[in-house]
Amino acid sequence: MSKRDDLIEKYAADIKSKFGETPDMDLLTKVAIGLGPAIYNLDASKVSGSDDKELQTVKNNFLMKKLGLSDSPQLMDAINSVIDKYGRSDKNKHRAVIYYQLARHFKKESVYK
Repeated sequence: MSKRDDLIEKYAADIKSKFGETPDMDLLTKVAIGLGPAIYNLDASKVSGSDDKELQTVKNNFLMKKLGLSDSPQLMDAINSVIDKYGRSDKNKHRAVIYYQLARHFKKESVYK
């Protein structure tokens, strides 16, 4: 198994344990590949739920640029909802899991097809 495959398995385990869902492995793999080398960087691969600047980056770079959504309060509401479900106190919130959940929330899986 490659290092990427190991990480994707870790992300899938988080989706099962934190969100109580069976992950769409095809979509999860594409989200992880879409993040490129960031998934291998300890800092870049995580999202800090308490850092407003980081949450703005998720909104601007992922939701608006990647998924093509228009700026609205619903974007930050969705981010906060995913962070809350993940566990705000959990220090290991993987960016790939957050992006996967947001893509599903906004029904934008087609961006990765």
